[in-house]
Amino acid sequence: MTELPTHLHYTVEHEWLDDGAPATVGITGIAADALGDIVYLELPAVGEEVIAGAVVGEIESTKSVSELYSPVSGTVVEINQAAVEDPSVVNSDPYGQGWLLKVDVASTGPLLTAAEYTAQNAG
Repeated sequence: MTELPTHLHYTVEHEWLDDGAPATVGITGIAADALGDIVYLELPAVGEEVIAGAVVGEIESTKSVSELYSPVSGTVVEINQAAVEDPSVVNSDPYGQGWLLKVDVASTGPLLTAAEYTAQNAG
């Protein structure tokens, strides 16, 4: 199993969130591995309001199309244009260069620690 950074927060839908201001959002290595080769990202526009738990985009891989959920409510302030142009970076570096969007957070949804996320996804 992919090693999870312990300083991040996680959702049951496999997104991660850091404590930055603005907060950075991405998908977990577990999700990236399960999806396979990611070939397309549809992300919200800068300035768009997102709601915790709501769908904010799509991730398309050679296997399937999956929805991306926001772990927070707030305003999108940046998207990772490099990942949009080369979605494979999400597979190769999901916790670094493969981040997806940055949000000026108004509130958070339910979040898990790395240990809670690992326990939920064991087996």
